[in-house]
Amino acid sequence: MVTIKDIAKIAGVSHTTVSRSLNDSPLIRPETKDKIKKLAKELNYTPNMSAKRLVNQKSYIIGLFFSSIQDGTSDSFLVEVIKGIHSVLPKEYSLTVQGLDSLNDYSLETNKRYDGVILMSQSDQDDLFIRHLLSEEIPFAVLNRQLDEKEILNITSNDRQGVKSAIDFALAKGYQKIAFIEGKDGFRSTIERKKGYLDSLTQHNLPLNNEWVVQGDYSIESGQRACEKLLRLSEKPDLIFCSNDDMAIGAMRACHANGLAIPSDISIIGFDDISFAKYTSPPLTTVHKPIVQISQTGTIELLKKIQQQPIHQLQLLIDTSLEIRQTVN
Repeated sequence: MVTIKDIAKIAGVSHTTVSRSLNDSPLIRPETKDKIKKLAKELNYTPNMSAKRLVNQKSYIIGLFFSSIQDGTSDSFLVEVIKGIHSVLPKEYSLTVQGLDSLNDYSLETNKRYDGVILMSQSDQDDLFIRHLLSEEIPFAVLNRQLDEKEILNITSNDRQGVKSAIDFALAKGYQKIAFIEGKDGFRSTIERKKGYLDSLTQHNLPLNNEWVVQGDYSIESGQRACEKLLRLSEKPDLIFCSNDDMAIGAMRACHANGLAIPSDISIIGFDDISFAKYTSPPLTTVHKPIVQISQTGTIELLKKIQQQPIHQLQLLIDTSLEIRQTVN
């Protein structure tokens, strides 16, 4: 195995110069750094991560935390988040994944010396963990849930506007009886998405029919149960908006079980645009939530924070888009 000392001997410089060059130290001239890096590449040099951690006083570990992995987090959402982070995370970093609801003591977890933490937050109950990170002065980014605190690095999608656009689209197509299946109680995404539904009804001077608003919990099963409840009403909706795609799949299952054809008898719109959405029967019209982009942006900005580089905008709302497929006439 090639070492820093080997590179130093061939280049005719000290091993300190080699180390600083490979770590992009401003103390080393650019031409020297280029020469050392080129030589290291030619020799297939692989850094000793244990030594690098000691020298830089870093763990090279990023902690990824969800409100819960088991409850309210779909498999597709988990995969998209990890895919987005890994696509921009430097190869020397490793990623650990944990659900906050499985932790008894935050201190025991953060004592592992994370260089930074990504919190994929779904609930206001995560605020206790956020306060812990602030008190421990651990660099972190909160993704997925819009915060009121302006001084925290916070990146999410504009869920409210995304739902409003979807309901506006349905109304423009002539639908008037639009039901709404809510997400998990207490999640900020549930609140923001319902606001979008109400915004559209208000703008179009349509009354809210409380019978057409049914609670779900982001699972396929809850979507099926909620849809069955809607189908038992004396005045049935002609379109059902589901607060995520998993519930939309459950709603489609309920419609099929009740002999209803989609979209000729009833229409469905989802939210998230999971990879499976285009393969449902028929393919699901849904609001595309840019989970990969949110995860990538959050990771890039967190790395700036870890490296003490300036961050020009702490709060970012990334636009959604409506993917029109075949569950709406």
